[in-house]
Amino acid sequence: MTVSATIRIQEADFDVAREIAKLSEGRTDVGAVVSFSGICRGSEQGEPIAALMLEHYPGMAEAEISRHADQALARWPLQGLTIIHRFGRIVPGENIVLVVTASAHRQAAFEAAEFLMDYLKTNAPFWKREESARGASWIEARDHDDAAAARWTKS
Repeated sequence: MTVSATIRIQEADFDVAREIAKLSEGRTDVGAVVSFSGICRGSEQGEPIAALMLEHYPGMAEAEISRHADQALARWPLQGLTIIHRFGRIVPGENIVLVVTASAHRQAAFEAAEFLMDYLKTNAPFWKREESARGASWIEARDHDDAAAARWTKS
């Protein structure tokens, strides 16, 4: 069977269960499906937030995410993957991102999903601004996210 890869950057919300079902539907070669869904929290470091505003460069973001999806497909024996990342104003409790990987065995699916999320968290061309009672502020990269992503480039 062919490898199915879906990458979408969209403003609209998505249905996690539906996306998982679409990736594995009719596939008898899939033995493991791993998913990660990122959801907007209602607070950051104990301070309530009203929303996140996510911005991106259309075209560039899709190309960069596709490049990393291709790396995952080359590195692990995947039967499919789905990456959905939202942009626009996202309020607490709403979905932000979804990564779903499918493989014959769990280890490949887990590792590929983790690799893709580490990339999306650190290097994907998205900019996040947090809205709170104190106003709006841009979210800077965090050292622990960079360290998580760096492990994939070590020999």
